[in-house]
Amino acid sequence: MNNSLIAKRLKELRKSFEYTQEFVASYLNIGRQAYSHYETGRNAPTTDTLYKLASLYHIPVNELLKLLSPNALETYKSPENNNIASNMLSDFLDYLGNPDNEKKLKMLNRKEKELLFCFEKISPKDQDDILEFIKIKAKNK
Repeated sequence: MNNSLIAKRLKELRKSFEYTQEFVASYLNIGRQAYSHYETGRNAPTTDTLYKLASLYHIPVNELLKLLSPNALETYKSPENNNIASNMLSDFLDYLGNPDNEKKLKMLNRKEKELLFCFEKISPKDQDDILEFIKIKAKNK
């Protein structure tokens, strides 16, 4: 089991949702220090804990489980619709963890970060269309 990989992803997920360690620990019904050990790789979460974490982050438990083994990433084949969501989550976490993005993301909330991430992935034409749509929605408020 690769504790450092799961530790890194757990921390990225928690930060992307803007949760504190105290909040996640409370959700899991454990102490903050016990949860902190998951994020540092000192201890590995149990299977039950992984299911609870997957529920908290609204992702399939397979997304957390396949992070435990680098080989699992190569052999895991998910259904088409889940694969899109999992690739998007992985890309989003990489985007949040990229030092080049740190400055522009620093003052944004979770929804703004997600919006910017998705916006940067689409074509300039689609970006223009989205901007026009947002302006129309903003005028109607």
